[in-house]
Amino acid sequence: MKLTNKCIVLTGGTSGIGRALVECLAETNQLIVIGRDAKKLDQLKREWPTLITYHTDLSDVKSVHSVANSIQQQHPKIDVLLNNAAVQFTPFFTDERFEIDSIQREIDTNFTSVCALTHGLMPSLLAVASSRIVNVNSALALVPKASSAVYCATKAALNIFSQSLRYQFEGSAISVQQVFLPLVDTKMTSGRGKGKISASSAAFEIIAGIEKGSRDFDIGMTRFLRGLLAIAPFAAKKLLKGS
Repeated sequence: MKLTNKCIVLTGGTSGIGRALVECLAETNQLIVIGRDAKKLDQLKREWPTLITYHTDLSDVKSVHSVANSIQQQHPKIDVLLNNAAVQFTPFFTDERFEIDSIQREIDTNFTSVCALTHGLMPSLLAVASSRIVNVNSALALVPKASSAVYCATKAALNIFSQSLRYQFEGSAISVQQVFLPLVDTKMTSGRGKGKISASSAAFEIIAGIEKGSRDFDIGMTRFLRGLLAIAPFAAKKLLKGS
């Protein structure tokens, strides 16, 4: 699938990897961006007037499903749903600064909203000859780290959800892809980790993987991690534990 002249729904397009994806895709596609920051969405519209934006908080699942229904009615044919948005909270459960409300927000933003969008946009995805659901995942779906336990769990859930969807959509127009990212230099990862890849590099490789049609594709050091996990799982877990 060449990502040109396609109708693409993207979450989290106002910053980081999502913003880089907008820069790559907006001029040659009908791009629909879902985001929670109204000012940043307005800025995107000023830069790319053909962009269509929907303002909603992905942690509000009922609102997400309502937006999905609105998009589906306005766009009866959608080629790609690109689930990119995510949040990550780093405190340990044992930390005094851990906030109990963060649990539900993280689960709903990173996982439940993906389920809601998949269901709400399914009629439009089924209406084209070949469509894609692309879930942006993390190396932490394969091996967790000590911090961000809920984030790791949501990414592991996304991995299994994607695999199960493939079974459900067998014989249909919809294909399900996953991209597993290493540490990317974004606002979310500020001050953490070394050897990050840039958001623009991540976006470029995501697009290349979608166009190639790879079901699961690893970027950067995630390729090394997956290989290490296969031959020395203890070493892989030790490597990620304190990352």
